[in-house]
Amino acid sequence: MLIKNISLLYGRELEYIQNTHVRITGKYIGPIGAKLSPHKDEAVLDCEGLLMMPGLINSHTHIGDSIAKDIGIDSDVEEKIHPVSGLKQKILKNSDKSHLASFIKNSCISMIRKGITTFIDFREGGIEGINLLKNTISDIPIRPIILGRIEYYQDSKSIKNNTSIPEARKLDLKNLLTNCDGLGISGPNEFSNSTLRYFATTKNIRAIHSAETEESNKISQKTYGKTETQRAILSKPNFLVHMTYASKKDLTMVTKNKINIVICPRANGSLAEGIPDVNLMLDAGCNIAIGTDNVMINSPDMFREMDYLWKVSMGITKKRVKPKNILQMATTNASNLLGGKIGIIQNNKIADCIFIEKHSIDLEPMHNPHASIVQRASENTIKAVMYEGKLVHGKI
Repeated sequence: MLIKNISLLYGRELEYIQNTHVRITGKYIGPIGAKLSPHKDEAVLDCEGLLMMPGLINSHTHIGDSIAKDIGIDSDVEEKIHPVSGLKQKILKNSDKSHLASFIKNSCISMIRKGITTFIDFREGGIEGINLLKNTISDIPIRPIILGRIEYYQDSKSIKNNTSIPEARKLDLKNLLTNCDGLGISGPNEFSNSTLRYFATTKNIRAIHSAETEESNKISQKTYGKTETQRAILSKPNFLVHMTYASKKDLTMVTKNKINIVICPRANGSLAEGIPDVNLMLDAGCNIAIGTDNVMINSPDMFREMDYLWKVSMGITKKRVKPKNILQMATTNASNLLGGKIGIIQNNKIADCIFIEKHSIDLEPMHNPHASIVQRASENTIKAVMYEGKLVHGKI
């Protein structure tokens, strides 16, 4: 397929190219250039007036709680989403599996329509929860990266005594990880140092919540004499989630250890827990991606996430953030979490793309493409979505 006369956000820097051609070969992006000519019998799409950008990557979701939208709206974090005693856990435990599946499917369809082609899900419920997600969305053209967990948490006595994870639970974890893409750890305050270090020995992706709330950080300091982030790093994660209350020292340590960060600003805001200091993270050299977190709390909409982060960050800190930096967090930065083959429009990358209507009533005139997408684009400005080289939503 040859895509002609397309504007483009190219490469890791999302360089704006006014007019070019792009060849799609199978599920990959092929050569890019204004002098490309159609091959014999090749399908040609004239995309005059459209902007092609990478498919969005939602780097942190809890899609399983899609059934519980806006329940307990005035509850605090612990009451609402504590991994053991939270309202969310009670709802998931008592909900019919077919109902859970129906709302999970709806959330994935919603994400595709909003240009999200990949999401990274912290999946509760062990192997059963993983299989529920897999089976539910097997016919939906979206890429789930599933980070599972066993339903095992240590009490304060076990943590204080630095008790190791039991052998039976190690076997459970081994079996779990043969069924998913990696490990999604609830948080360091639920585990001993010994157990966190054991998690570090597992293969594939590892991620952990850290410094989401001021209270969780205080508990870590009081109980262990270390910040939550210092303890989270014992698990050698590929990325840390939230980091709303990470200090400059924490962020320096994260950069030194080449650990990525995924922030969820709207979820933090809706829980009245503050906003991550993105300027401090950028100054520390952190690679930052964005996620929408629990569907229970927040809609899985990356356009709204980018707009919120950009404006709230500047409003609170009174420091400018480049809109291109925000857009990179939803695309090329997130690509670093997943091996670099998606989230980038470049030769030999997977062809996950969004086609934006440049002449949409909300965008025209588009004087600054990065700013326009971050603060003005929406589901309504999407002409089509491509997943692995095929148009899966809309048409051109």
